[in-house]
Amino acid sequence: MTPKSPLDPLANEPEHGSEGWVVIVPVKPATVGKSRLAEAAVDRAALARAIALDTIAAAAGATRVARVVVVTDDQELIRAASGLPRITTVPETEAAGLDAAIALGAAAAGQGAPRAALLGDLPALRPADLDAALAAAGSVERGLVPDAEGTGSTLVTARPGAVWTSAFGEDSAARHRLLGCTDLDVPEDSTLRRDVDTPAQLAEAESLGLGPRTAALLSTAPVA
Repeated sequence: MTPKSPLDPLANEPEHGSEGWVVIVPVKPATVGKSRLAEAAVDRAALARAIALDTIAAAAGATRVARVVVVTDDQELIRAASGLPRITTVPETEAAGLDAAIALGAAAAGQGAPRAALLGDLPALRPADLDAALAAAGSVERGLVPDAEGTGSTLVTARPGAVWTSAFGEDSAARHRLLGCTDLDVPEDSTLRRDVDTPAQLAEAESLGLGPRTAALLSTAPVA
């Protein structure tokens, strides 16, 4: 690879995946996921899958990410994700919750890699926002990005060598702090903080700019 010139404006940018972050994305089967989006004017399962795929694609597009490990039993999602770069899929052998699914991905990543668990419901996620959080995460043992409401978590990180642990679910931000996670310096309006569980949150994500799959699906919704 030709080295960058010191005059190149991107000379100080890392090569793609150079920091070796492995991002783990747990995704429930679309037939059971995102039940609170049932009121949306499109098929809920299709919407859940589009949201997950936009999240996975954004993560794979981040410069600091070497690999994205998707933990799921959704076969249609697996087929769709197989066309994306740097994707590995791990089967979720039994539905034991988010933390159990993430632990499977963390085991596949290996303790020697920097690892991050990313929720699969961030349809407005921009790769640059994930890159900024991972850059900050490199300086702490364990990192945390709270959701837009400040009570949940959208990203948890661990440096190489750290034993993986996570506590997703209700009030997870507080529980992650008890596990030793440090809040990362991520702006309140970062797309990394806008997870989607409800129609109101979906509307907020839409105002940030949805990923192409979610946007295309919602464009087919009938006008009220």
